Order: sequence, then structure tokens, then C-alpha cells
Amino acid sequence: MSKNIKKIGVMTSGGDAPGMNAAIRSVVRTCAYHNVECVGIYRGYEGIMEGDFKSMDARSVKGIINKGGTVLKSARSKQFRTPEGRKIAHEQLKKAEIDALVVIGGDGTFNGGLVFNKEYEFPIIGIPCTIDNDIFGTTHTIGFDTALNTVVDCIDKIRDTASSHNRLFFVEVMGRDVGHIALNAGVGAGAEEILIPEENLGLDRLLESLHRSKRSGKSSSIVVVAEGDKIGKNVFELKDYVEANMDEYDVRVSVLGHMQRGGSPSCFDRVLASRMGVKAVETLLEGKTNYMVGLLNEKMELTHLREAVKGKSKIDRELLRVSEIMTT
Repeated sequence: MSKNIKKIGVMTSGGDAPGMNAAIRSVVRTCAYHNVECVGIYRGYEGIMEGDFKSMDARSVKGIINKGGTVLKSARSKQFRTPEGRKIAHEQLKKAEIDALVVIGGDGTFNGGLVFNKEYEFPIIGIPCTIDNDIFGTTHTIGFDTALNTVVDCIDKIRDTASSHNRLFFVEVMGRDVGHIALNAGVGAGAEEILIPEENLGLDRLLESLHRSKRSGKSSSIVVVAEGDKIGKNVFELKDYVEANMDEYDVRVSVLGHMQRGGSPSCFDRVLASRMGVKAVETLLEGKTNYMVGLLNEKMELTHLREAVKGKSKIDRELLRVSEIMTT
């Protein structure tokens, strides 16, 4: 174990995700287990520059494993993107005698950590926490599983209304660059069609699919749309197009929005966050820096932050094939 690291700071940054609190709890308690001081940093990089720190021990994180959001709050910082801002941040960390950081968030959080480490050689380990599951180097990010359960539950409820009124529902879910939520939730909820950024179905094929569903006897349909889907400018444009070309359906749109980020984390996300927190702290204590902890082949593995940021999370092609069969 490294004798140079006696105090570790932990922060959350970027969009919140269910399981962030479980990750904070794990980091704090792993520090306590190894007799290392832990400091909670409020509001991410913004809080570092303002010196918004609070000492945390094992008891200070009791009762938070089941809570959504983040007790350390989160913020996006424009000032930290400047050399002047990062200089202030480094001075604040030195003043507080913090020796290393565990940063919990997504690629923006990791990018900030990379730049900061390059300028000041400050030890940093990242924990991937984003519902989009769009980080390279892990099969699951914290929050993804909970978001899927939330989306599937919402679609199940929407289907009740769709069936009662012979309606076609376009359900928009998060996923600006990748379609992990749409694909997995669409398969899990039995959607008639799934639209994701990675696969441009095209308007004609969408209509053909909906006509086929109608001919097969379906009186209602659910189409799950990732917000980054490339068929139309937005989900409302898709609605207008289908209404103009299909009289058979009464078309509605439901945008699930930020409800996907909230709620109590699933058991899977709580366990994942606990495992990642332990791995993050112990990686720092082993003298390693600039890594992200991730789940690969059911084991905790390390990926360099540079690769995590530059690499592209790929859609599961086998699951895509399953979705095509299921929507027949």
C-alpha cells in the first residue's frame, strides 16, 4: 500500500445517476477500512475550487445506499476548464492536504481528471456512473440497470393505455449518442419497434414495420426511440410523419425525460457501486493513477482514463438481432 496517500477526496460530477450514493458510501468505508482519511467534495470540480470539503467517516454515509441522486451534489464547471481554474483547484487540494481523488461520473468528469493529472501529476481514479452506459471499458455503468427498470415500468403502464385506445405510442428515452437504454428496455418491454442512433431504420422501413404490425392483428403499438435516433429531427416529427401516412393509428408521444435518472438504485447498481468503490480506493493505495474501474467479464478491471474517454461503447449486436426477431 502507498504510504504517500493519507487523505482521499471523493466527488460526483456531471449528470446524477442512481447508485452515486452507494459509490460514495463504498469509497468512504473502504478508506476507513484502510485507515485513510476521506473528504467529501461538494458540487464536483466547482466545489474543489471553492474548497467546499467535509471530512467523512464510516458513520457519515449510513442510510444512503438506497437513495437516488447524490448527497455530495453535482455541478458542471466552466471555470475548471481553464488553466486558472485548475490552478485554484490544485491550491485548494494542497491546502486541505488531500493526496488523491476518486471522481464519480462520465466522460466529461474523466476528461477533467485527465487534464488535471497532466498539469499537476495529481493521482486520480474514475468510477463510471451514468445511466447512458456510454463509457468504454465497462459492460455496465452505475445507474444503467436502474434506469432500464424505470423505463420498462413506464412502458408497461403506457401499454395499458395504448391497448385501451388502439393507440401507437412513441416513447422517447435518453441516449443522445448510444442506444443502450432504448435497445435493452425495448426488448424487455416487448416494443414493436426500437429506434437507436447506431441503426438508421429509415422512415419507409418504419412505416412498413408498423403496417406489418397492424396486418398481424395488433391494435396498438409501442415504438421506443432513443433521443439521438437519426430518422427524424425529433420524436414529434416522427409522430407527424406517421399520422400523415397512416390513418389506422391514433398517435401519441411520451418523453420520459429526467425521471429515468431518479429513484432508488436497483440491487445490481448497489452491488456494482460497492465493488467499484473498493477497487477505486485500493487502486490508489497501490500507487496507480489515471485509471477507471470497470466491470469486464464479471470482474473489476482497470482501463486507462484516456482509453475510457476516447473509446466508443458499442451496442450489443446480438441483442439487436434478438430485437429484430422479437418485433417480427
